[in-house]
Amino acid sequence: MQKTLVGYQLYSARDDAAKDLLSVLKQVRDMGYDGVEFAGYYGHSASDIVKMLKETGLQAASAHVSIPDTEAGRFEAVAILAELHCKYVAIPYLDEAHRPGSAGFAKTIAEIYRFAELTRQAGIQLLYHNHDFEFIELSGQFGLDFLYDAVPAPLLKTEIDTCWVKFAGHDPAAYIRKYAGRSPVVHLKDFVGGTDGKQPYALLNADGGDGGQGESKSFEFRPVGYGVQNFPPIIEASRAGGAEWFIVEQDISVGRTPLEAAKMSRDYLKSIGV
Repeated sequence: MQKTLVGYQLYSARDDAAKDLLSVLKQVRDMGYDGVEFAGYYGHSASDIVKMLKETGLQAASAHVSIPDTEAGRFEAVAILAELHCKYVAIPYLDEAHRPGSAGFAKTIAEIYRFAELTRQAGIQLLYHNHDFEFIELSGQFGLDFLYDAVPAPLLKTEIDTCWVKFAGHDPAAYIRKYAGRSPVVHLKDFVGGTDGKQPYALLNADGGDGGQGESKSFEFRPVGYGVQNFPPIIEASRAGGAEWFIVEQDISVGRTPLEAAKMSRDYLKSIGV
């Protein structure tokens, strides 16, 4: 069985990355991460980032990129990913007008097809990163499953976010097993609490900045291993399903800096053999 590498979603330390991306990369490397997942480039060119990755020895595991509105924007996005040597790119989020169950969902599927064809031509695999809102019933199945049925696996694979699967009331390990062979990148994220009817997650701007903190007061993100998740079965299911990357993500850090939380997550994963 191949070794599954561990990456860090830079959105977790977005304020630090915006101030000094190279410093963040060096600290992440020193914690024992193998790579990073981008969510915006913090004002840096692709060539600058390539130099930073080479200096730190980190890989560009993947990137979160919303589907650009124009064809020219899509070509530009893919060109940047290719220069960074990203093997994967994930659609990070859908606004309410384009989610499963909305009038715009059919358009979303069509756009995913077009974007996936373009990324595939560049040798980049398109993924979809879920939240909890995809777990609505749609034509007798969850919206997330409807999406994966509608778009063939060669075009669209999964980036299962284990936090949001659990938050939606389902077993993350079971969901990963369901998509064995189609889950090359798995998000490891921990939390405590539940829902109070308010949004628990922040939104992402194109530049990697934070578009607004989550509003829920009954929910809190935690470092991996410090919340409600049972990670050993998640790790086992991911490895058995052929996962190439685990990506640690913590949208908001409470009581410690994001990079302190990143080290806690990495140290926990080392303690369970990851």
